[in-house]
Formats: sequence, structure tokens, C-alpha cells
Amino acid sequence: MKLEPNNLTVMIILFMSAMFAMLLVLPARAQNAGSDGTSEQGREVTCGSVITGTVTLSKNLNCTADGLIIGDDSTTLNLNGFNIQGPGKDSSNAGISVTKDDVHIVGPGVISGFETGIFFTGGNDISVDSVILQNNKIGVYFTGSETSSVEENIMRDNDVGVAGHSANKLEIMSNIMDVNTLAGITFVNTHESTITRNSIQESQNGIFFESQSTGNIVTLNNLRDNEVDLNNSDGLVPSLNENTFSENTCVRSDPDGLCDAK
Repeated sequence: MKLEPNNLTVMIILFMSAMFAMLLVLPARAQNAGSDGTSEQGREVTCGSVITGTVTLSKNLNCTADGLIIGDDSTTLNLNGFNIQGPGKDSSNAGISVTKDDVHIVGPGVISGFETGIFFTGGNDISVDSVILQNNKIGVYFTGSETSSVEENIMRDNDVGVAGHSANKLEIMSNIMDVNTLAGITFVNTHESTITRNSIQESQNGIFFESQSTGNIVTLNNLRDNEVDLNNSDGLVPSLNENTFSENTCVRSDPDGLCDAK
């Protein structure tokens, strides 16, 4: 059955564009925020801290504005089982802001209550592993990033779990995404990325591509109880934007025929 086109293409593109414009100002502003410290190698790490090197949290951070800023290439942040809590998803704040290369954010730990849980802009060779991102507008947001991965995380009760805007060669793998209102994964003008082995449920769209997102591979995902499980720009034939869908367990796709098993 052919699904009727909906307004989500326009809604998601406007949402992503607005988020992109607002989030660009975060790193400069966040340096002035701070409360509830922890320590790493004798240095105080508080909300708004610029961190470099290898940092391991030893206390929850309860932030009234932005969380942490990655200040240099080759930085690793280990949440070490602690939480970074923000002022609410209707704020204009980010839990972690990244503009550098070779950055790794490792759980376990929770990032919650921000406009964007983790915001990457322009950085390459980035990874997010074993983190819970919940109650944010966007869990993980890539813009202008390349060769980056999001693997084995839990994303729940966000508006969007993972978003790519003008990004390339992302790998979204083995994540659990539950009840993310607009979409589990959304790509706008994002290319040559792989989405595989994710479990995505109870969203308006499980995986959504707008028309300028090309050359992406979607395979071996389990999607259920979404309004539309796989949405290639509200019914665009995948050959037109060279996206490939294979071996995905799902029920409803737009256009028809993208689900291989039910």
C-alpha cells in the first residue's frame, strides 16, 4: 500500500535547520557556565568546562546551562557511570559540544535534559559508545562531520535520536532507540553513511532521509511500531538518491518495498 505523503519532510528540515542555527553559538557561551564539580587529575571539571586529553568523571553534573566543551583533538571523555543533566530540552543548551577531531565519548552514563545531548560540528573521526541519551530534543547531532560512529547506545524519549546535517560517512550501529517522537534517525544532506543493526520503535519515522541525502546504506535493522518504519523522503524512489535498503525487519515503508522481512 502506498502511504500518503505527510508533512514530516518540511517539519524535519525546518527543525534541523533551526537547531543548527541555534547550536552554532553554544561553544563560546558554554565556557561561562558552571556548577557541581567533579575532578580529573586534580583539575576541577564543572558545567561549562573546556576539557582536553583523557577525562573521567567522578561525580554527576547538574547544569543550569551548557554541559562540557571538548577543547582539543584526541580527547576522550569517560562518563564513568555518571550523569550530565541539563535545564530541559526546551532550553538552547548542549550537554557536550565538539568541534575537534579524534574525540571519543564513552559510557556508561546518561546525558539528559538538553536541546542537544551531544553536538558535533566540523569534527572528524568521532565516536559515541555505551551512553544513554534521553529527554533531549536531539540525542546526538552531527553537522559537517565525517567518518564518525554512534554504537551501542540507548536513545529514548528525545524528539530525534540521531541527526545528521551536511555530514558524511557516519556509522550508526547497534543502538536501541525507543519513543523518539519525530524519528529514531534523521539525515538531511548527509551522504555515504551506514545504518545497521539498530532497534528502533515507537517514533513517527523510524529512519528518515530527505531527498538530498545520498549514497546511504540501511541494512539489518529491526523497526517496529513506528508510523513509518523506513521513509525515503516521503516516497522518493531510492534509486534517485542512491540509498540502499536491505534485510530490514519492518512493516511500513515509504515508498513501499523497503522492508524485507516482517
